[in-house]
Amino acid sequence: MAKTRVAVEFGMGTSLRRIDYTKAAISALKDALWHNSLSMSDAFGFDKSDMIIDVEIAVQRPENVDLEELKNILPYGKGSFKAVFGGLDIRKVEGGTTVIANAAVIVSYDMEASNA
Repeated sequence: MAKTRVAVEFGMGTSLRRIDYTKAAISALKDALWHNSLSMSDAFGFDKSDMIIDVEIAVQRPENVDLEELKNILPYGKGSFKAVFGGLDIRKVEGGTTVIANAAVIVSYDMEASNA
């Protein structure tokens, strides 16, 4: 397989009150996806389902991200997901924490498939 990267999108999401790392991750993923309209499938002669999508979420507690929930966000393509250490936990003066998640969405295609 000649996996070729064709796009990278970034997003940020938050959980303002509940310290919900999955909610922040979903928000970050949606932020990355919903601010673009990729038309590369047509340009390369692929179906949208041929997209190879690698999603990386960065939060302070990656073990608290339910990666299965993220899979429901991608509208098409073959996704892989991982959570890593990053993002921010911001302590509030009045108590509690705001969670900030960052998302990187890397879109690739198997370019050999289009030449077959």
